[in-house]
Amino acid sequence: MNAPLRLVLDTNVVLSALLWEGRPAELLDLGATDRVRLFTSERLVAELEQSLAKPRLASRLKAVGLTPQQHGANYASLASIVATAPLPEPVSRDSDDDHVLACALAASADAVITGDEDLLVLGAFRGIAMLRVAECLAVIAALTEPRE
Repeated sequence: MNAPLRLVLDTNVVLSALLWEGRPAELLDLGATDRVRLFTSERLVAELEQSLAKPRLASRLKAVGLTPQQHGANYASLASIVATAPLPEPVSRDSDDDHVLACALAASADAVITGDEDLLVLGAFRGIAMLRVAECLAVIAALTEPRE
């Protein structure tokens, strides 16, 4: 068996997984297996809770039946929280995304999973791949296929 794939999910991927399920939710489900380890930081959990508290998501949040803080706590219990240090210099076109990169560095992540073009345009950062959800799921499937 291969070592688990170490992943940092961008906030919008987690938000999508929690509120709409689909392919992003598959990544959360995989986080409860021995194939994937999810990592986050206190700052990213706080960002998730702030995003979930936005008025435009109120009806969806009500339909799911959990508060932003409950979602944040649930995600924090699934993912390992790492202590991050600021990057020595800006990397992403959007400075907020540097927190995702700092988390990935602290976690020694294999990949950041995102739909954010400001991260995807990097391709990789210090050996950490920037992948879309579908790309990541394909990598996981390829790694777990039985070999002939």
